[in-house]
Amino acid sequence: MVLAACSQSSASRIDERTFRIDSPGVPGGSDTPNRRLAERLCPKGYRIVNRESHKGGIDRAIDDYDTTTVWTIRCL
Repeated sequence: MVLAACSQSSASRIDERTFRIDSPGVPGGSDTPNRRLAERLCPKGYRIVNRESHKGGIDRAIDDYDTTTVWTIRCL
C-alpha cells in the first residue's frame, strides 16, 4: 500500500502501525511534508522510530541543494 500527499511525500506500510515516509527534495531539509503525512496516517499521534536525511535527492547533479528525508514512524 502506498499513500501520497499533495507535497509528493509517499508512505509505504511496513506493518499494521508502522510506515516509511519518503519526502521529495526540499531546500534546507524541511521535514514539514513528512509531518503532514504522518499526522494524516496517525491521527492519534506517532513516534519517529528512525530518521534519515540525504543531501542531493535522487538526481544529485540537479538537486544538489535539496535534502530528502526518510522517516519510519509508528502510530500510537
